[in-house]
Amino acid sequence: MSSAHNDVVELILKDHRRMEELFRTMRNAEADRAGALAEFANLLIAHGEAEEEKVYPDLARRDPVDEEDVEHGVHEHQEGNEALLALLEIADTSSDAWDEKLEDLVAAVTHHLDEEERTLLNDAREHVPDARRAELAEAFVMSRAEHLDAACGSPANVRAVVERGKREGKGED
Repeated sequence: MSSAHNDVVELILKDHRRMEELFRTMRNAEADRAGALAEFANLLIAHGEAEEEKVYPDLARRDPVDEEDVEHGVHEHQEGNEALLALLEIADTSSDAWDEKLEDLVAAVTHHLDEEERTLLNDAREHVPDARRAELAEAFVMSRAEHLDAACGSPANVRAVVERGKREGKGED
């Protein structure tokens, strides 16, 4: 059994749990919603980009991993990124519009986390050898760190990621 620091599945799950914690903070009217959103934006973009660059291509080449599940994951990243951008564009964290866009983001991302955990991550646990999961963990961590170091959750970068996704057809299933 792989330990958490050298198992890409466990690293991805750790990020998922942190995203859920940040959603709870962003829903709390007394919390630092803007700070939680900034952390969430960086995490979501870095996580998704690292998955698409380092993890998904490997999973798509494996039997019996369903390549359609990988493509669907990319599509859902785009949906989450678009919902994130819509929330980032609302300045007043106490407004009804902010709360509405937050719930759109929560719905898009939690749907993706649930599906990814039930399909791709379970497939990876069953069909990707521990040694390869460790290699993928290292690549995932490095890619994720590069994106985080580049302030990938800034509104300008999120907008660029969304536009790139549209050009690449990621929004289509």
